Amino acid sequence: MAKRTRIIEGTWNCTSCDAKDILARHKRCPNCNNPRELTGDESDFDFGDVDAESGKSLREGVTDDKALEIAGAGEDWFCAFCGAANRGDQLRCKHCGAERSADAKAAPLQAFETPARRPPAPPPPETKPRSLKKWLFLGVLFTCCFGSGLYGMWARATHDFTGEVTGTSWKVAVTQERFTPVRKTGWADQLSRVSARMPVNGSGEVAGVDNVRDCVERQRGTRKVADGTERVCRSKTRRVACGTEEKCRRRDKGNGFVEEVCEDITKYCNESYEDCQNETRYRNEPVYARQCTYDTYEWKQVDRREATGQDGKPAWPSLQPGATDRQHRSEEYAVHIRYEDDGVKETVLEPKTERDFLSWKKGQGVIVTVTNSGDLKKVVPR
Repeated sequence: MAKRTRIIEGTWNCTSCDAKDILARHKRCPNCNNPRELTGDESDFDFGDVDAESGKSLREGVTDDKALEIAGAGEDWFCAFCGAANRGDQLRCKHCGAERSADAKAAPLQAFETPARRPPAPPPPETKPRSLKKWLFLGVLFTCCFGSGLYGMWARATHDFTGEVTGTSWKVAVTQERFTPVRKTGWADQLSRVSARMPVNGSGEVAGVDNVRDCVERQRGTRKVADGTERVCRSKTRRVACGTEEKCRRRDKGNGFVEEVCEDITKYCNESYEDCQNETRYRNEPVYARQCTYDTYEWKQVDRREATGQDGKPAWPSLQPGATDRQHRSEEYAVHIRYEDDGVKETVLEPKTERDFLSWKKGQGVIVTVTNSGDLKKVVPR
């Protein structure tokens, strides 16, 4: 669509008499007659607010010929001799009459951004209190990390204390298993005839598969098979044109006026729709196979005996194994130790083997190594 152009006139504030909102067409203050100069306040123009959605100026555009003539006169320049502002098409300073020279300063131009539909809020300026908070936070963080490191070093430091073994205890067990004939079921395609072999001294056995019989069809599982098609719809969204919206942009003319160009562009919206397709439908179908009974062997527990005791060598229970038997042993040991570390404390060692257990005796002196945090590191006889 066609572009629409407007000229927006800005305003400035006089720093000599504090007059406000002076129209840009005035190169002199209407109140005190001082010329507008290239200062931080007088060279900055206020062009009013803009609409956040379109970027269009909320200020009315100028229509009178005088203002339009000034707007088209080019960028203002500031006299190098007296500093007064002048129209861009003037060759001499209207204030002091000096000719426009090469060292005359140009008016500063403002850069305008076309606002987005929902412009993000600008971040707050960095202030000294915030900077102070940042340094305080870093200081606290450093102190915590440094303190944690020092505490870790202190906690890992060890100390030795004298103690003694106050007693020992043990629990042992012997389990006896026998290679026993059993009847099992299995799938025919997984059964191959294998002769059984009896164990010798509790090892070397082969369970075997023998006398496969009584085979029947049974359900082994399920499988998915195609069963036609079905219509499946899924909700989706897409971007579609939904009319037009006005968007405007501005250009600083360098003389207190801006040129605003507006045009209508395509507007896009999110639209929900159903995406439907024909997809293969599946059903579960049972799978059958032949299941058979067969003879084999497996280890079965036939006896188990336990024994417990204190302060001495473990007394293992005695079992008489047969030709097709085997035995397993299990053992648990405890050594009770007392030592002084800011008071009487006790701990328990758990040796893994009988040999290690028998190296500890009731009444035996020990050296206990403990960290500052209370973790037991080691215990050695003394």
